[in-house]
Amino acid sequence: MRATDQPTETTRYVDRVCDLETFESDSTPTIVQISDIHGYLESARSALLAVGDVEEFDPIVELDAAGKLHWAGGTEFVLVFNGDVIDRGPANDECLELVWRLQREAPPGHVRYHLGNHEMAILLPEVVHWPRWYSGTRPDSVRREFYERVLEDRVSVAFEGYEFTYSHAGAPDEIAASELNRSLRTAAETLLEAVDGTEFRRSQRDVADRFSAVFGMGETTGREPGAGVLWLDYRYMPEDAPPQVVGHTRHRKPTRDGDVICGNVIRKNEGSIGGEGVIVETPDRIGVVVRKEDRSASCTFFP
Repeated sequence: MRATDQPTETTRYVDRVCDLETFESDSTPTIVQISDIHGYLESARSALLAVGDVEEFDPIVELDAAGKLHWAGGTEFVLVFNGDVIDRGPANDECLELVWRLQREAPPGHVRYHLGNHEMAILLPEVVHWPRWYSGTRPDSVRREFYERVLEDRVSVAFEGYEFTYSHAGAPDEIAASELNRSLRTAAETLLEAVDGTEFRRSQRDVADRFSAVFGMGETTGREPGAGVLWLDYRYMPEDAPPQVVGHTRHRKPTRDGDVICGNVIRKNEGSIGGEGVIVETPDRIGVVVRKEDRSASCTFFP
């Protein structure tokens, strides 16, 4: 299951970092995770550019004259947008376009977009009804586009790195990324067939119930124990939870408890100078790259 496992000859989807060996010989890219951008494009841009501002890493993106980011990581990086790219901030369209642009420019499988609970509101508007948010006002054409991108492996749920598994909110037990991603693709097929018909509402609820490991919202608020990997609050992660990198629950700085690391730091630092950052995993260690108050960047590895 871990990155030391070998992909099969029939592997089609990239669910694990070792799956990239299907396309690239001896690929050991650095994994960079950014989560919960929430429409704050400037903070996301600063966090991603910080990777190239520390001596430990080459740039993963570069800035053009118009202020847009472009892929600069070749096959040396995998970038994980770990959910909640949208809602709250002022630049939702621009943040989505950033994801799509980097996916177009990077080698296949090197830019991942994981669902968060806010993307779930696009896929399942009858289940997560947020009419005041960007996600809750998307037309069916955008919904179809998301379903299609799921089927193309451009939107997924989880990814297995070298030692850590990546998903938006995580789970108390071991995560099988391939199973969760397969569940999402099955859900997308069902929803794409139903979106124009009279059964769309019922199909959404059926999908949410059938694939509760992905879409489950727990008993009341959607964040308690029993919630799926889009919803579980970090405070309910048990001490013996397997190694994971998650977002979802806000923190001022990247936080590690046991073997679970939360990298949701953009919103807590929005409006101040510095604090935005990313999680970085190499084959033998994991750490953080963070923008500092003097606008420089620092890299720190966990012991």
